[in-house]
Amino acid sequence: MDFTAVSLTALRVFRAVAEQGTFTAAAASLGYTQSAVSRQIAAIERAAGAELLERRRDGVRLTQAGRIVMRRATVVLDEIDATARELSGLPTETATVRLGWFPSAGAVLLPRALAALRRTDPDLHVVSREGGTPALVRALRAGSLDLALLASAPPFRPPDTESPPLVLRTLTERPLYLAVPATHPLARADYIDVADLRGQRWIAGPSSGEDRLMGVWPGLDERPEIVHTARDWLAKLQLVAAGFGLTTVTASLAPAAPPGVRVLPVRGGPQEQRRLLLARVPQTPTEAVTRVGAALRLAALDAYTPSTEPAQE
Repeated sequence: MDFTAVSLTALRVFRAVAEQGTFTAAAASLGYTQSAVSRQIAAIERAAGAELLERRRDGVRLTQAGRIVMRRATVVLDEIDATARELSGLPTETATVRLGWFPSAGAVLLPRALAALRRTDPDLHVVSREGGTPALVRALRAGSLDLALLASAPPFRPPDTESPPLVLRTLTERPLYLAVPATHPLARADYIDVADLRGQRWIAGPSSGEDRLMGVWPGLDERPEIVHTARDWLAKLQLVAAGFGLTTVTASLAPAAPPGVRVLPVRGGPQEQRRLLLARVPQTPTEAVTRVGAALRLAALDAYTPSTEPAQE
């Protein structure tokens, strides 16, 4: 066993598999064949003299030895990347925070937080990436993210069952809202009665996985008529503005609603709440991570206040 002979390529492949959760997804993210990924993982496990990944029907999970390798590999790869930046003439970042975020957070919350940090902490460098909750949680566990913004819906279960549990801080808890065309009859009032949602046309997210029927009001007592399917939230809002249907929105997206859209509360039926969570692994955060978390908290309090005034045409 000689782990000192492990290549940087093998370390990058190992990190990608741990983050993506499957060999197939890691291969796609790296532009490799699945067999090439398997060979690299086999090589690093031979060098470690231990199984680093637990193969499961739903993907892979880091073993105890794998967590050790991932922690050290992340440091090595980050240093290599910093060296490359320095050699290319870019300044070496002395305080870098790696942040993950769920898709709709990029419309308003993330830009506001980053703009505030640029004013108050110009020496702090934030590297961010978008992802779904499972991918972001895996990246936190793998050590390739320091913080992650997650969205949570009732019954507000933890994002994973791994131990130790992630540290979760609720930044905001707000009701779910409905985006309707400004010319729609439902847009005439300052709220929508849930009974009036029967027979409406909906713009929803993909009908599989974690995004099932996202965009349709929860708990409808009828089979919804979905006329358009879009993964991107801003595309959904543009379709609403054009009069093609209704879609649900979190409070974070209300300020990003385009002209021709009203964002309104819904009354009647169970209260639909959504939480914005800030997640990290259970270890003492660095000062830089704490500063980024504080900026996100302030941005969330500022951004998550939807307006019920009609959008201008």
